[in-house]
Amino acid sequence: MSNNRRGLAKQSVVGMFWTALSMGALAVAELVALLVLARLLSPNEFGLYSAALIVIKFSAIFQGLGISPAIVQRPVLEERHLRVGFTLSCLLGLVVSALVWAMAPAIGGLLRLSDLAPIVRAICFVFLFQGASMVALAAAQRALRFRWLALVDACAFAAGYVVAGPILAWLGFGIWALVGALLIQQFIRMVVLLAGQPHPMLPLLERRATVELLYFGSGFTIARICNYLATQADRLVVGRWLGADALGLYGLSSQLMTTPAVIVGQVLDRVLFPTMALVQEQPARLARAYRSAVAGCALLVLPASVVVAIVAPELVAVILGRGWVGVVAPLQILAFSMLFRTSYKLSDSVSRATGTVYARAWRQAVFTIGVFAGSLIGQFWGIEGVAFGVGAAFGINFFLMAQLSLRVTGMTWGDFLAAHLPGLALAGVVGTGVWAVVDWLREFHLSPLPLLIDTALLASAGGLLLCWILPSLFLGRDGLSLLRLLAAVAPAWPRMKKATD
Repeated sequence: MSNNRRGLAKQSVVGMFWTALSMGALAVAELVALLVLARLLSPNEFGLYSAALIVIKFSAIFQGLGISPAIVQRPVLEERHLRVGFTLSCLLGLVVSALVWAMAPAIGGLLRLSDLAPIVRAICFVFLFQGASMVALAAAQRALRFRWLALVDACAFAAGYVVAGPILAWLGFGIWALVGALLIQQFIRMVVLLAGQPHPMLPLLERRATVELLYFGSGFTIARICNYLATQADRLVVGRWLGADALGLYGLSSQLMTTPAVIVGQVLDRVLFPTMALVQEQPARLARAYRSAVAGCALLVLPASVVVAIVAPELVAVILGRGWVGVVAPLQILAFSMLFRTSYKLSDSVSRATGTVYARAWRQAVFTIGVFAGSLIGQFWGIEGVAFGVGAAFGINFFLMAQLSLRVTGMTWGDFLAAHLPGLALAGVVGTGVWAVVDWLREFHLSPLPLLIDTALLASAGGLLLCWILPSLFLGRDGLSLLRLLAAVAPAWPRMKKATD
C-alpha cells in the first residue's frame, strides 16, 4: 500500500472516530437537554415545536439544491465554483425563508394548529444561517477536517440546547425557548464555520459554474426527495389502513431499528463521501475502499442484527416497558433488514462521489414505490406484514445501489458477495451461541436487563474470540486489512489529529 493511499485511509479511520464521537456526544447532550426541558415546558409546546420542525426539515430539502455536496464532489474545484456556490446558497436560503414565511399561516391552517404560524416564521431564519455557511461546510468536508467539524457541531448544539434553551425555559419563555435554542445553535455554527473555513465570498453568478453545480445538485435533490418520501410512506399506510394504535406500535419498532442504522449511516457517509470524491477518477482505489467499507459494515451489522432479533422481547421490555409487547414481532422482522439499511449508504456515497446522481435518483424513486407497495400489500397481515414489505423494499434498494457502485468501480458481484461472507459466518456462529444461551437463561426467568447485559458480553467476547482463533474465516482479507490499518493508526494518533484539523 502506497504512503498516499495509506495516509488517506488513516484519515478516513480517524475521521470516522471523531464523527462517531461527536454524534455520540450529541445524542447524550440531546438526552440531557430533553430531560431538563421536559420539566420546564408543556407537551403542547413540544408538539408545536415538533410540527414546526417537520415543515422546516421538508423545506430544507429544497434550500441547498445539493450545492454543498456538488462542491465536495467536484473533481477540479476552482474559485468561481466557490463564489457561485456561496451566492446561490445565500439566494436560495433567502428565497426558501421568504416562501416559508409567507406560507406559514396556510401551513398552520392545514395542520389545524392556529399557534403554529409565528413559530414557523421564527424558525425559518435557520435557512439564512445555513445558506451562508453551506460552502464553508463543503470546503471543510473536502479538506477532510472531520475532527474540527465534529467539535463545531457538538459545541454549537451545547450552546443552543444545553445552555440557552434551559435558561430561556426557566425564565418563562415557553416554546420560544426551543425556538431560541435552535436559532442560537445555527447562528453559532454559521459564525464558526465562516471564521474557521474562509473562502471567497464575492458574489458571482457565472453561467457555466452555475450549470456545473446545479446539474449535480438537482439530481442529488431529486434523490433526497424520494428518500424522504420513502421514510414516510410506510407510516402513511399504517396510519391510514391500520389506525393510530397500530401506527404507534409500528412507529416505535421502526424507530428502535432505524436510529442505530441512521447513526452508523451518517458516520460512514460524512467521512466516506468526501474521501471517495478525492479518488473518484481512480476506480481501482475506489473499488478497494468500497469493498473494505462493505466488509467492515457486514462484520459489525450482521451479528448485531441477529442478536437484536433474538433478544427483542427483553429489549422492548427494558426500553419501552412490558405494555409494548406488540412492538416485538415487527422489530424482529425489521432487524433482519439492518444490513440493507446501513450498507446501501456506502453505495450511496460511491454514487455521489462519482457524480452518478441521476442514476441514483431513479433508483431512489423505485425505492419509494417499493416501500409504498410493500407497505400496502403487507398491511393485509398487520404491522408484521408491513415490516416484511418494507424490509423487502430495502433489500431491493440495497442491490440496485450495489449494482450502480459495481458499475462505476469495476468491482464484480463475486467480490461484492465475498466481502459479506466473513460477516455472515460470524453472524451464524455468534447467533447460534446467543440463541442457545438466551433460551437457557429464560428458563430461569432472569430479568430483562441482566439478560441483555449477559447477552451483550457473550456476543462481544464470543465474536472477538472467534476472530482471534480463525481470522481468515471470521475476518477475511478485508477484515484483516482493516485491523492492520487500525493498528497502524494507533501509534500515529498525534500526527493524524493534526492531519484532520
